[in-house]
Order: sequence, then C-alpha cells, then structure tokens
Amino acid sequence: MWLLVRTNALHSWRRLLSIRSQSRLLTGIIGMFVTGYLVLAFELFYHGMQFVAKFPGLGSVLMERLFYTLFAFLFGLLLLSNLVISYTNLFRNRETAFLLTLPISTQTIFRWKFIESIFLASWAFLFLIAPLLVAFGLVRGVAWHFYPLTVLLIGLFIILPGVFGSALAIGIGRHLDRRSFQVVLLFIALLLLAFVAFWWKTNPVDDDLLDKRTLEALDRLLAKTRFTLFPFLPSYWLSSSILQWAEGITNGSIFFALVLLSHTLFFGAIAFTRFGNLFYDTASAVQSRASDVKGLSAIRARKNSGRPGGLEIFFNCLPFMAADVRALAVKDMRMFWRDTTQWGQSVMFFGLLGAYIINLRNFTHQLTSPFWINAVAFLNLGACAFNLASVTTRFVFPQFSLEGRRLWIIGLAPMGLECVVITKFWLASVLSLVITLGLVTLSCYLLNMSWTDVAFFGSVVTVMTFALNGLAVGLGVLFPNVKETNPNKIVSGFGGTLCFVLSSVYIIASLTLLIIGGGGFHGHVGWALVSIILFVIISFFIGWLPLRIGLAQLKNFEA
Repeated sequence: MWLLVRTNALHSWRRLLSIRSQSRLLTGIIGMFVTGYLVLAFELFYHGMQFVAKFPGLGSVLMERLFYTLFAFLFGLLLLSNLVISYTNLFRNRETAFLLTLPISTQTIFRWKFIESIFLASWAFLFLIAPLLVAFGLVRGVAWHFYPLTVLLIGLFIILPGVFGSALAIGIGRHLDRRSFQVVLLFIALLLLAFVAFWWKTNPVDDDLLDKRTLEALDRLLAKTRFTLFPFLPSYWLSSSILQWAEGITNGSIFFALVLLSHTLFFGAIAFTRFGNLFYDTASAVQSRASDVKGLSAIRARKNSGRPGGLEIFFNCLPFMAADVRALAVKDMRMFWRDTTQWGQSVMFFGLLGAYIINLRNFTHQLTSPFWINAVAFLNLGACAFNLASVTTRFVFPQFSLEGRRLWIIGLAPMGLECVVITKFWLASVLSLVITLGLVTLSCYLLNMSWTDVAFFGSVVTVMTFALNGLAVGLGVLFPNVKETNPNKIVSGFGGTLCFVLSSVYIIASLTLLIIGGGGFHGHVGWALVSIILFVIISFFIGWLPLRIGLAQLKNFEA
C-alpha cells in the first residue's frame, strides 16, 4: 500500500515540477485564474454574508439555512461524483487491470483506488468552499482555532460520500447485466423524475404571500429546504458543528464532530477491510460480461450480416459527408455511448441546468421590469455558457488523447489525422449546439422575451459553442496524453486545466462586452454594434487559433 502511495506521490510531484518546463505564459495564466477566482469568490461571499447578516432577527436564520442547504446539495453532488469516478477508476482503468496481475492483494488495490477516487472527486469541492468558509469566519469574527477545526471536519466529511459512492459503483458493476436490476434502476430513475417534477417545485412569490408576516412568508419560502435539517444527514453534522463552534457552543460542536468522526471511522473501516473481495468479484464480472449478456449471439449475427445499424442509416442520409467521415462519426458516437460514465455525466450536467430552466418561470413570473428580465437572461446565458465550458473541457478535450496508441494507424489512413480532428470538432459542436441552443431558447421563452431577443441570445450561444469546442479540440491536440485511458486524469492535467481557464476567461470577457454594449439596459446603438463586433472577433480567435495551431502540429506528431 505504501509503495503505491509513494510511487504515485513521487510521480505527481515530478509532474508538478515539470510545469516549469512548460510555457511561463500558460503557467502564469493558470496561476492568475486560480488567484482571481479565490479573491473574487471571497469578495462575493463576504459581501453577500454581510448583506444577509444585516437583516434584524433573520440574518442568522438565513445564514444557517444557507449552510445546511449548501452542504446537503454538495454531499449529493460528491456522492454522484464519487460514484462515476469510482466506477471508472475500479473497472475501466488500465492501471487497475495491470495491478490485478501483480502479487498484490485485491484489498490493497482497492484501498489505493479508493483514496485516489476520493481525491479526484473532492478537490473541486475543497476549492469551492475554501473562500466561503474564510468569508464566514471573518463575518462572524471567529477565533483562529475555527479554521483548523473546519479543515479537519471537511476532511472527515468527504470520506463518507467516497465510501457510499464506491459501494454503489461495486453494486452497479456487479449486477448491471441482470434484467431485474436494470428494471429497478429504471423504476428508481422514473421515481426521481416524478419527484423533481411534482414535489421539488419552487413556491411562487404571490401578493398574498408578501402581505403576510415576515416569519410566515420566510417559513413558506424555505419549506423545501427543511429536509436539510434531517439529523441523520452527514451534511447536518458538519454544518451544525461548524455553526455551533462559530457561536461559541463548544459542547454541541464537539458532539456533532464526534458523530461525524464515528461514522467516518465505522464506514471507512468497512471499506478498507471488506470491499476488496467484492471489488475483485465485480471486476471479474465486468471484464467477462460480454459473454454473459443475453441475446449476444443474435446481436453478433446481425452485425455479421452486414446490415447497417441506426446510426449508419442516419448518417447515410447526409450525402454531403464523405464515407470515411461518416464512419469516423459513427465510431465516435458509439464509443461515447458505450462508456456509461461519459454520457452519464453529460446527462447530469445538462439535466441540472434543464431542471433550473424549467423552474425559471416559478420565481420570475413577477418580473415586469425590462432591466431585471435582461439581467436574468444574461445570467442564464452565463450559466449555459459555463455549463458548456465544463462539458467541452470534460468530454471534448480528451477525445484526441483517447485514441491512444492507435493514432499512428489512423495517421496511415487516407483521411489523415487532420481530417480526424476536424470531424471531431464538427461532431462535438453540432451535438452540443443542439442541446445548449434548446436550453437557451427555452429560458428566453419562459421569460416571455421577444423573438428578436430570442434570436440574439441564440446567436450568441451558437458562436460560443463553436468557439469553446474549437478551443477544446485544439488544446486537446496541443497537449495530448495518449498513455492515459482515463478521461478524468487526462482532463486533470496541464492542458485540461488551461482549457477550462481560457474558456472561463473567454465567457467572462464576452458577457462583459455584451452587457457593456447594451444588453437591453440602454439603447446606445453604437456601443451595441461595437460590442457585438468585438465579441465575434474574440470568439473567432479563441476558437480558430488553437484549432489551427493544433492542426499544424499534427504534421510532426508522434504517437
């Protein structure tokens, strides 16, 4: 176990030191972005908490409920993240398959992969809440010992979703081929959709509610967040310990800290001592599943018959595409669909955004001022753009690297590597545009905006889609990692980090330009025209330049 830890720690440290050999400009951009995020997030959290704290008698109530709600949802997101990453790390990872052939116990292999999965799934969570907790401490005026205690509690907290996520990954991997298990999963998914559609609905703020007493109105508005106060949730233990320590209630804070510690030790000990054999059995089942699937002989017979499938029939209806391009597009789409972790995460990304947009009318139906309608519309545009940046960085950037050592074979094909990269760009751009454009159009419709405004926001998100996909594909070629088969590790490298940083800077700059140019807040035609032209120019260069440089580098590329 310690040999694996030392080896990977040394490898990570050398990769960190190798950043010095990279371009100082790129390293500086990433450092500026990280520092800028921490400073900006701290300022927003600090001033926001100060604003909430000014409400007499209600500030502390709102602050506490925000904490409980935030950590409850973060626990759910950490659980999903650990589930996806654990499944990939345990059963779809080349290093895991290699370790299973060595004289190492399966329990030791699982322990190392468990630790690695928690780290990969939780680093963004730690990066997100760090400025929040610092701002909270300054607003409350806590003592210095509040911060080390909070760090300790956060470290205990992130272990629990890691244990539950790995357990779910093992259970799903072990029984995924069973028809009854698939039916149960489908039934649970339908129940969750029904739950979201009928129960998790925002209470509209009507005139009757505003005329009531403040406490009654506040209680009704916060009714849907009462589940975060359930005392058996780990997020409740964490939030209660942090809040009570900040208020000087030491005994209560220590009690909830010990509750969190006891559950972490209990479930962590189970994972470290009992999950190894379950992991090995599940890995064997996953690797041998192809021979156990019912009806596989019929599927093979249909494939060997030469009859085209659904994707082939669809792409054959597009005569403007060459035959080799159609074959590559079909291959990429099938590879994406066969990787459950890939399309599962993309559904989660766009599903959360879609749920927000569908509920948009419930809390904006009273907006009558054009100023606020345009403000919400631009916020929606920013949310869709950042969601798109996450998707392009997470899924589009590693596409070139995922070809692996097979790239030299593709390079010998008549179509060449350049055509491969261009095909990946167009395929990713069109697919992401269909979803993102639909969400933006739906949000504008729910805000009762004119068709002129709908066309404007639709055009903006179309330009952003092609720019972000061009940036992701281009940087994916410039910073390949063909030795790695795990897309999570490919994205977490230097190139993936740079891709998300540049995407975020581009989105912020574009939104700033469009808002300054008018954005429905004033009617200066000259400013609006200049801002749109500058936005188009920036989008062209942010998408075209990395793609062009990447295509030029393919001439000297060696897999």
